[in-house]
Amino acid sequence: MNNDELKAVFDQQASGYDKQWLRMAPINNALYYLLESVFVDLPPQARILCVGVGTGKELVHLANKFPGWHFTAVEPSAAMLDICRHHAEDAGITARCFFHEGYLDSLPTKDKHDAATCFLVSQFILEKDARSEFFRQIANRLKPNGILASSDLAAEMDTERYEVLLRVWQNVMAPTDTSAERLNQMRLGYAKNVSVLSPAAVAAILKSGGFEAPVPFFQAGLIHAWFAKRTSSNIS
Repeated sequence: MNNDELKAVFDQQASGYDKQWLRMAPINNALYYLLESVFVDLPPQARILCVGVGTGKELVHLANKFPGWHFTAVEPSAAMLDICRHHAEDAGITARCFFHEGYLDSLPTKDKHDAATCFLVSQFILEKDARSEFFRQIANRLKPNGILASSDLAAEMDTERYEVLLRVWQNVMAPTDTSAERLNQMRLGYAKNVSVLSPAAVAAILKSGGFEAPVPFFQAGLIHAWFAKRTSSNIS
């Protein structure tokens, strides 16, 4: 899917998105819990860039945990960003948030951030060079030694282990429909619309996008997460 198609999908899903993925809350909460420790040494007044923020779950979590931090929420789907705003209002953190509707290329680079989050976003960029450029755009908006925490679906797809894990993941995602047809739909969807690469390949893309060697800090099913510092070279 191209950017417009992807935006349309998330616009359509926005109103029921949080309810749809409520089953994933234990996984997300574990990721956010570990994220606190990844970011714990950031300054008391840190600026955090949340790329593809969706409905703002990680933003609200971090804002509640670190009351001095400020956030830039980047999201191309207007409908998703509206829900993010509502969540921020409910949490009383709107004054600490800047909401940017659009993609990274329309976000100025002059205001640098101490850290960034990018959860389950880059997997929708199917070309490796474009995916590296996406991370380079994040790096360009971070301060020296700024930290990126990124997660994506990742697996060795041409192995028997992937088939076994995919069945487990299917049960996580849709426990009421574990049919062979549903499994095949998921397999075809990941092959066509999502760039599910090996963990090593994703780490290499992060590194080529302007970051030091990524450190894996979380895995649950097909979801893998890494953190990495911005390199000092080739960054504007």
